[in-house]
Formats: sequence, C-alpha cells, structure tokens
Amino acid sequence: MRKAQRLARHPVSVYPLVMTNDAALTRRRSDNPHEETWHIYFTDVRVGTIGVRAGVPVHADQWSWSIGFYPGMEPGTWRSGIAATFEAAREAFEAAWTELWITTPNAAFAEWRRDRDWRAAMSAKRARGEKLDSEIRSTLMRCVCGTTFDSWKPAESYQHRAHITAAHAANGTR
Repeated sequence: MRKAQRLARHPVSVYPLVMTNDAALTRRRSDNPHEETWHIYFTDVRVGTIGVRAGVPVHADQWSWSIGFYPGMEPGTWRSGIAATFEAAREAFEAAWTELWITTPNAAFAEWRRDRDWRAAMSAKRARGEKLDSEIRSTLMRCVCGTTFDSWKPAESYQHRAHITAAHAANGTR
C-alpha cells in the first residue's frame, strides 16, 4: 500500500484527544518527511510513538507502537507491539497507556522535564559559543584543613603542602 493511500485513511490532524483516567494524549507528526511516525505526548512529555514499520513485507503487520520515556521510567517498564492498521495500533497503545499511566509516578514526568530542560540549556550554551562548566579548567583545590586555594599560585599553596602530605601519610595513600 502506498504512503499516500495510508495517509488518506487517517488525517494528519492532531491526535483525537483521548481521556484515559484523566490522562490526555496528543499526537504530533514526526519532523522526518521520509517516515510516517507519530509522537505521542502526555502534556509536554513524549511518552511513545506510533508509526509504519520500515522494511517489512507487505503481508506483515505494517504499524508499530511503543510506550516509554527516559529518564523517568524504570528500565523494563516500556511496552510495544505491532498492528495491521493505524487504528488497531492506536487502540493497543491507548490500552497499554491506561495500564502504564496508573503505575507511573508524577516524579517520573518531572525527571524527564528536568533532563529536557538541562539538555536545552547545554545546547543554548553551545549555540552561544560558550564552554560547558565541565570544560573550564579549574586549578582550585581543597586542603584537608578545609581551605580552598589555587594550586597554581605557590604563595597560596605552599602552606597546605604539609597538611596534604600528612593526610596522605596517615591514610597510606603515599
């Protein structure tokens, strides 16, 4: 079956709002024009996909679905399956989502959002040409006496050498 015929059977509009235990899902088409994939969202968290399977024989089920997001969900809790039609894949997805949504804590969604925001901040830093914090060399050290000093400045570091050497001798690391 050609792609145009498959698209004609289900419009490219927004996923019909589905209420499963107050868990509203929305569907957005993938940005990749070479694949027919829908990303499924619960509020702003992408929880899964429904799409045409690539490279399968025409007599095999053409649609696949999967539910899961990382970070947030525990490993092994994701669900997936295949179906003959888009409608069957959507129904299977919704049934699995209803089951999974009940057991997924709100903290899992919050963890995914924190990770998304952190990645966006890192990308923005890169786009501005800034170095990440981990790429900025620091010569600061903390002495066993609790003082922070610059190890590249002999006047600051000299007095702490005796503390550090004594601590290494005491715990056998030197």
